[in-house]
Amino acid sequence: MEAILMMIGSTNTPFVRTGIEEYCRRLKHYIPFSILEIKDVKASSGTSREKQKQMEGEAILKRLNTSDMVILLDERGKEYTSLEFASQFEKWQSSGKKRIIFIVGGPFGFSEDVYSRSDGKLSLSRMTFNHEMVRLFFIEQVYRAQTILRNEPYHHE
Repeated sequence: MEAILMMIGSTNTPFVRTGIEEYCRRLKHYIPFSILEIKDVKASSGTSREKQKQMEGEAILKRLNTSDMVILLDERGKEYTSLEFASQFEKWQSSGKKRIIFIVGGPFGFSEDVYSRSDGKLSLSRMTFNHEMVRLFFIEQVYRAQTILRNEPYHHE
């Protein structure tokens, strides 16, 4: 199964980008993993939050295949410990799907159409993080999950 992190906007902060590149490099030893950046919606001053979410949602949905498993990174999603996430990731990998797409939305979240298309929601924390940090934290957790599943010494309990 190929894992893809789809996200609205690019990562501009140098230390975050470096961290993401490092964990992506590490992940390639375990699973096919890639990042798909969707260009920010350039909303005018008169564009409502709902309209911006709708425009971003359309951009997300046109990049999905009907067979994709779609997991949204969402503050209302299920929280896991690292061990629980590793176990859940293993279940997703065994689902028979060719691609699992994890999506980080824009600044106002997801449109209702994207929520309807999703197969689940995942929360990294009850705290709020900026979108760039979420990307780094998530990729590190995917890497951690892979090392847990192989009983490698990266994770300590």
